[in-house]
Amino acid sequence: MESNRAFPNDPLPWRVVSREYLHRKPWLTIRQDRVRLPSGAEIGEYWVSEYPDWVNVVAITRRDELVLIRQYRHGLGAVHFELPAGVIDADDSEPEAAGRRELREETGYDGGRWSHLMTISANPALQANLVHCYLAEGVELAGPAAHEHTEDIRVHVVPVADALALVDGGAMVQALNIAPLTRYLLRRHPPQAR
Repeated sequence: MESNRAFPNDPLPWRVVSREYLHRKPWLTIRQDRVRLPSGAEIGEYWVSEYPDWVNVVAITRRDELVLIRQYRHGLGAVHFELPAGVIDADDSEPEAAGRRELREETGYDGGRWSHLMTISANPALQANLVHCYLAEGVELAGPAAHEHTEDIRVHVVPVADALALVDGGAMVQALNIAPLTRYLLRRHPPQAR
């Protein structure tokens, strides 16, 4: 499995010659870097979006059901299934704590055995944040969800056996949700060697 370690003949990092912030808001921070490549060539305008790190949770109940949410997403103007997810706040001690908080707030589910599934990037060429993905097995409904005033979320509990059909049928389209869900499903049912 590949990690962040270097491999022989890896490309060298670029050097930042200058950096300027063009826009700084909580959900839209854009910076423009001037970078010098190892070859000496320069890119005068390289734009990077900065976001806080995110977390998402593949939550499985004791009855082998997947806890999902549905909410309107204005970028696409549509409603789809999603994993419980959110931004890692400054008050969160670590990504897993953020995942536990988001699962409880968005769905009312809590507890279970937690393990790290993967850490991924939405777009490493243009975004500076990571998404920390967790598996929570054996979660239980602990009470009502505590949505923020800007959230209009519906909680759905579906059999794990139906998860792939949601993706294949276009009911789940968020790539940062599909990646950890697929990893989980592949762990449950590894492909047969040919």
